[in-house]
Amino acid sequence: QAQLVEAGGGLVQAGGSLTLSCATSGRPFSGRGRGWFRKAPGKEREIVAAINWSGTPTYYTDSVKGRFTISRDTAKNTVYLQMNTLRPDDTAVYYCAVKYYTGSDYDLGAYAYWGQGTQVTVSS
Repeated sequence: QAQLVEAGGGLVQAGGSLTLSCATSGRPFSGRGRGWFRKAPGKEREIVAAINWSGTPTYYTDSVKGRFTISRDTAKNTVYLQMNTLRPDDTAVYYCAVKYYTGSDYDLGAYAYWGQGTQVTVSS
């Protein structure tokens, strides 16, 4: 059974940085991309960033461009999200998932095997 585990969330002051990690176990999903998503209170889940397994970022949502960087380590089967210059509106539960189905990388319906999420809270 595949399992994705997010880590690295926490409480940070506005302007600070955090790095999230998402480790995949059980199945390697060789060649499959990954995505980072977030769910803020009162808002729908949205895609934050996506990456193919060749290491090329394929999508960033406009609000994080220039601040967040998605990357991956194939040896560790882990994807990362480096978050800089954090803002209070970045506060959310952050999830990772496997790009499992065909479709656009920004399409939530193309993803499966979601992790349980890690809480990021940015204070003003």
